[in-house]
Amino acid sequence: MTPEQTRNEKAGAELVKALKARHFEAYYCAGKEEAAQKIISLIPKTETAAWGGSETISKLGILETLRNGGYSLIDRDKAQNQEEKLELMRQSLLCGTYLCGANAITEDGELINIDKTGNRTAAMIFGPKRVIIACGMNKLVKTAADAEARARNTAAPINAQRFDIDTPCTKTGRCFDCKGTQSLCSVITRIRLCSPEGRIKVVLIGENLGF
Repeated sequence: MTPEQTRNEKAGAELVKALKARHFEAYYCAGKEEAAQKIISLIPKTETAAWGGSETISKLGILETLRNGGYSLIDRDKAQNQEEKLELMRQSLLCGTYLCGANAITEDGELINIDKTGNRTAAMIFGPKRVIIACGMNKLVKTAADAEARARNTAAPINAQRFDIDTPCTKTGRCFDCKGTQSLCSVITRIRLCSPEGRIKVVLIGENLGF
C-alpha cells in the first residue's frame, strides 16, 4: 500500500464516522471497481434511476452497467435537444435513485456543492427517494470555507474550461465572483445533516476522481 493509499484509508475511515454522525449512510471503497460494485448494490431495479452531470460517476462506468442491466432509467444523455434534456432533468427529481458527485466534503462530514441550473443540488436536498453521491478523496477539505473555496476555485473553473464557457475563470483558472449569464456558480449548497436519516448515501473512493 502506498503512502497515499494509507492516508486515504485512514482519512476515509474517520470521514465515514463523521458522515454517519450527521445521519448519512457512508462507505469507503479503496478503488473504482469496488466503488462501482457498492453503488450498483444500492440501486433497486424496482424503481427508476437518474443522474446529474458527474465526471466521477462517468469514470466509474456505472451508467453503462445501468443501461445494459435491465434498470428503469431517466437517461438525460438521450435527449435530442436542450428542451428535452431539461424536461428529463425535471423528471429526475421524482426518481427512486439519483446518482451524482460532490464538489467538496469537509472533515466533519458536510457536503458543499455548486451548480449553474441547480438540478443536481435540488435533487440532493429533496425529491428522489435516495441519493447516492460518489466522492473521490481528493474532494476532502478541512472546513466549510475551504470546501466553498474548492468548489469555486477548482471545480467551477475546470468545468467552465472543459465546456469552453465564456466566463472569467475559463480564461484565468480562478474565480472572479462573476455575475454573467454563463456563470456556473448560481447555486451553492451546504448539507450539514441528512434528513431523513440514510436518504443520502456517500460512497468515498480512495482515488483522485472528478473535480
